[in-house]
Amino acid sequence: MRLHYATRGPLGAPAVYLGGSLGSTHRQWHELVEALSTDYCVVGFDHRGHGASPHAESGVRVEDLASDVIELADSQGHDTFHYVGISLGGAVGQQLALNYPERLSSLTLACTAPAFGDPQTWHDRAASVRSNGMGQLRDATGERWFVDAVRPTARAQSILDDLVATDAESYAACCEALAEYDARPHLAAIATRTLVIGADHDVVSPPEVIAEFAVIKNAKVATINDSRHLANINQPETFNALVLGFLEIS
Repeated sequence: MRLHYATRGPLGAPAVYLGGSLGSTHRQWHELVEALSTDYCVVGFDHRGHGASPHAESGVRVEDLASDVIELADSQGHDTFHYVGISLGGAVGQQLALNYPERLSSLTLACTAPAFGDPQTWHDRAASVRSNGMGQLRDATGERWFVDAVRPTARAQSILDDLVATDAESYAACCEALAEYDARPHLAAIATRTLVIGADHDVVSPPEVIAEFAVIKNAKVATINDSRHLANINQPETFNALVLGFLEIS
């Protein structure tokens, strides 16, 4: 699967790959790209079925999305790379660490989960967007993703524009992939150096879910205050400082 991507920073520098949330594009990472691109070759990509990448089909798995990242890294000549993933992108990161550990220099898991709640909720959402389209998701998703002070901003609205523009069938297929995803039995096998970032007001990946990552050996866990699900947008300075500090000692 040939993913759409954007690269910024010195081509010979250590590579950092950025995997976004369900219904987002690589534009979600603007603030972190600005922070990293002086010292790193930053590769932001659109997951399969998102943005300008090819559509996803029913039956796609999180494992497939992880293999897409490896294919992209191969095409860029990156034998190893740092990976930062949020939400769906964090699930992809877990699979990268489990299936391709030799490729990862470090792993950052932000506002994600080893399993994403009741599978039926995801199947219901998939059916709803197939029947009624993506526009219905905008308001409720904005409430989950952004604190009140951020939600009305042009930056938040542009992220929600990308959500609504996502192909409905592709979004539904990725919902079904999350319904089936459960890495909990395998988390303790992750050996990659890992940073886990949670957000204090995240209802998608609340603190008790973030705590499940404690079984990863030597994982560092941090919580960002006054943030909902997209901590990289709600509190970009804090988020970026955590990632930069972690990469500098990786």
